[in-house]
Amino acid sequence: MQFHHHGYVSGDPRIKPAAGVGINRPEELPEEVDVLIVGSGPAGMLTAAQLSQFPDITTRIVERRGGRLEIGQADGIQARSVETFQAFGFAEAITAEAYRITEMAFWRPDTENPQNIVRGGRALDDTVGISEFPHLIVNQARVLDYFAEVAANSPTRLTPDFGWEFQNLEVTEEGEYPVKVTLVRSAGEDTGTTRIVHAKYVVGADGARSKVRSAIGCTMAGDQANHAWGVMDVLASTDFPDIRLKCAIQSHDGGSILLIPREGGHLFRMYVDLGVVPEGDNGAVRKTSIEQITEQANQIIHPYKLEVRNVAWSSVYEVGHRLTDRFDDVLPEDIGTRNPRVFITGDACHTHSAKAGQGMNVSMQDGFNIGWKLAHVLEGRSPESLLATYSAERQIVAKNLIDFDKEWSTLMAKKPEEFENPSDLEDFYVRTAEFPAGFMTEYAPSMLTGTPTHQELATGFPLGKRFKSAMTSRVCDTNPMHLGHHATADGRWRIYVFADPAAPGAESPVAELAQWLATSTESPLAATPQGMDLDAWFDVKVIYQQKHEDIDINAVPSVFKPEVGPFKLTEYEKVYGVVEDNDIFDVRGLSRDGVMVVVRPDQYVANVLPLSATDELAEFFAQIHAELPKKATA
Repeated sequence: MQFHHHGYVSGDPRIKPAAGVGINRPEELPEEVDVLIVGSGPAGMLTAAQLSQFPDITTRIVERRGGRLEIGQADGIQARSVETFQAFGFAEAITAEAYRITEMAFWRPDTENPQNIVRGGRALDDTVGISEFPHLIVNQARVLDYFAEVAANSPTRLTPDFGWEFQNLEVTEEGEYPVKVTLVRSAGEDTGTTRIVHAKYVVGADGARSKVRSAIGCTMAGDQANHAWGVMDVLASTDFPDIRLKCAIQSHDGGSILLIPREGGHLFRMYVDLGVVPEGDNGAVRKTSIEQITEQANQIIHPYKLEVRNVAWSSVYEVGHRLTDRFDDVLPEDIGTRNPRVFITGDACHTHSAKAGQGMNVSMQDGFNIGWKLAHVLEGRSPESLLATYSAERQIVAKNLIDFDKEWSTLMAKKPEEFENPSDLEDFYVRTAEFPAGFMTEYAPSMLTGTPTHQELATGFPLGKRFKSAMTSRVCDTNPMHLGHHATADGRWRIYVFADPAAPGAESPVAELAQWLATSTESPLAATPQGMDLDAWFDVKVIYQQKHEDIDINAVPSVFKPEVGPFKLTEYEKVYGVVEDNDIFDVRGLSRDGVMVVVRPDQYVANVLPLSATDELAEFFAQIHAELPKKATA
């Protein structure tokens, strides 16, 4: 975290000074906004938190509830999400209060006495070092609280507008604010009154029954639900020995349970198999009582017993897998002729079972994807055509998620005798660990992702996949740190320059690249508007092959040490060396001749290029950036 470069800060440095539209922000919902977000769930709140970092963009988020969510249905936080929390500044805080999954136990019928269950195996949650971040369990409501805090402490002082329900919208394509949205007051003294808001863009994050989705004519398609599960968050007395361990429990004839310990040391969640829903049920299974769910759970965990003392929340749901035909308001026949104005995220465009722990996690990545893109278009950094990449990228991710969840939920519902091998469920869990951890997303080549022409120069940073951090040593203060952990959700592109063997000060490809970046009119840095810090839009870092003690920081080119803030202070924290016995060049398969790795604002690798490929770098950013010829002062 950096502060003091604008002057001494005596308070909490996480609370940024109000700026732009955050100064004297109106309490009342305005009639005109740049972005209107509908729904304050995970996708909506992350989108809001991202947009809140841009002082000149008016963003409002409306929610039909009268206040904050008190208890949410989702609770699984995958490592990719914790990595995202790191970028927003609260990974450490939320980890401290969460339950951390390090191991999973698999229970199955005792071969000698099938009416009883026995522990059949254990599996480490991350056996191959997929991520340095943990797999957590924490209530969705707390995740929303943290994003709300980020937004409220941002320059725009963004807070949700509670008590407004979306009714409909119309895209007029007229004027500066072409989306006309009708809202109805759903809480407060003026309940029932309507209000019209005109927006440049609308993001629908309003859940599985999304009215925004209906308003733009998107259709959901997929499997009908035919298997029911009772879910309960409870405080209970039990002699089941693994009650504080994530478990998949298969009984002989009573069905299955997925057990998820919750934060706080006592609460836990059980997904209890209620079996196949018969035709003509007409929703009767949803009336299953908590007593019936508890009775079924006791049958499954026999010979152990469970006595529920308190119920925090319970529900019954039927597994269904559904996906919308598109994630924005552009009809297939209009693709390429107009740019989208309305987007849908999260459950509004993909639904699936809860047992893979993916709903909230994938929804947040939807929000991360669209948030920075809207900001760049609204600020004039990028052309509107950038917005079409949201639906193109995220629909494929959702399809892959549904395919995975079908397989996992089918395995969870199987009877033990239907498996060829008793360890099949455990084997699947271990074999597919990277997918549920959130790291299998791989965006295809597009205006945002280059082709793998030079992938062999950085085999550990696959194009289209998230930038997987590794240890480095920061030269200025000698601190060992993960390179990726210095990248915050500030909307900047990252250019990581992994140097050739030469030390700073010598003639080298890195020295030539640094000169081009700082002075060429073709350099992406040349797009930075006059008056802004040189690193306002691009965070350019250099990683040398030497250890920190062998690097003369005064010899490092100035483009890697830009002057920032009103006092033009030198930024020293962009220069790194390698860590002995954990060399990032070896760990991530980086060419010793040097390589550039370009990373998007949402942490996905966009391009891999040789140090000499300045023309290719310029060409890549030319299609992403609008014409902004003025260059910042170096």
